[in-house]
Amino acid sequence: MTCHQLLPFSASLFLAASLFAGPAQAAPEEVLADIRNRTDAVEQQLIAWRRDIHQHPELGEQETRTAALVAEHLRELGMEVRTEIGRTGVVGILKGGQPGPTVALRADMDALPVEEPEGLPFASQATGTYFGEETPVMHACGHDAHTAMLMAAADVLTGMKEDIPGTVMFIFQPAEEGSSLVQPDEGRSWGAKLMLEEGLFEDQKPEAIFAVHVMPGRSGALSWRTGPSLASSDMLGINVTGKQGHGGMPWDTVDPIVTSAQIITGLQPVVSRKANLTQSPVVVTIGSIHGGSGPNIVPERVEMTGTIRTYDEEVRAQVGRDIKTSAEKIAESAGATAEVSVTPMYPTTVNDAELTELMAPVLEQVTESATAQAQLQGASEDFAFYAQEVPGFYFFLGVTPPDQDPAEAAPNHNPEFFVDEDALVVGARAMASMAVSYLHKAGE
Repeated sequence: MTCHQLLPFSASLFLAASLFAGPAQAAPEEVLADIRNRTDAVEQQLIAWRRDIHQHPELGEQETRTAALVAEHLRELGMEVRTEIGRTGVVGILKGGQPGPTVALRADMDALPVEEPEGLPFASQATGTYFGEETPVMHACGHDAHTAMLMAAADVLTGMKEDIPGTVMFIFQPAEEGSSLVQPDEGRSWGAKLMLEEGLFEDQKPEAIFAVHVMPGRSGALSWRTGPSLASSDMLGINVTGKQGHGGMPWDTVDPIVTSAQIITGLQPVVSRKANLTQSPVVVTIGSIHGGSGPNIVPERVEMTGTIRTYDEEVRAQVGRDIKTSAEKIAESAGATAEVSVTPMYPTTVNDAELTELMAPVLEQVTESATAQAQLQGASEDFAFYAQEVPGFYFFLGVTPPDQDPAEAAPNHNPEFFVDEDALVVGARAMASMAVSYLHKAGE
């Protein structure tokens, strides 16, 4: 099998202990117990924050209200706070009472151009501007939960800062879903990449960074993988140009619609015959086709867009080359031309192996639900940019209510996506516990 299996709990402890000299326990039991008590105490406030943010969602690079709420909270906790990094990002620095390294915790703040159905008393009725067009806005991916959980973790860790051996960096990031102001092919960065370009890690670079994402799954259950966990993503564009003419006399035309259909069919061997799927999965999806103006007109041009998902940089490059060659040659054989563009979006999110092994026993202790090996996800995440700079660990929190089958729950990005708020205290507890556990272990 190509997927890695999580080591049994005892084996994880042994390996973590061998990688990081010192006791197998990543933080003293009394410290983790203190975190549990403190997260329990802040749970109702956590839920209140989540509901407030959910009711007032904001699109990528427009999260001004959310950023102000976060910044005010961090300042009230006495942290050093930096705002407007990456346009609307907020960073809080908590200096512990003991010397030690720095660890970072990250939450994303942006919502999606999705209309929320009625039902929740705190359902969104907000609208926003998405590339110049007014649209309904909803937290359909759970970033409201992420922000609230990290606000709660900040509250918890501030209350015990005198016993923290090091520094915790709280990163509240905009535009994980992409900017709502600039198109990806306009050449400007956003989100994690822009925060890094604007010096996020210049003055104080963490030794590790953590993030959690809510998703369908047993409420309160945690899951993760070692190594590649989320796909890279590239935006694909294929413009096919033929010769316009009468639909009743197609022999006088070069039909870009037929040629586009042949290109779509021809892309399938790029995945099924040219990619070694036993080593690394590949997904190529055409998501939109635009061309033509009438039923009896062969148009001159057809424009297609799609996405490419891979889990290895060499495979990523190969697939891009193969798509370009296939599309161009198929178009040429039809007497048409094809212009192919592959715009890099996010790299593969890779969980550092040693960091994952260190954190596994910590996560085993923070939830009453069973932990599990996460499935390889086809989604992508700009957390990957942080993990290229420092060791990163990205994990998942199940938020499906106990009376619902997770397999039947609406997925992220769906207007019916639902968060069981009872799970959120587990996410806050996990983030706080990992930060303190890492700092204790790294300081030994």
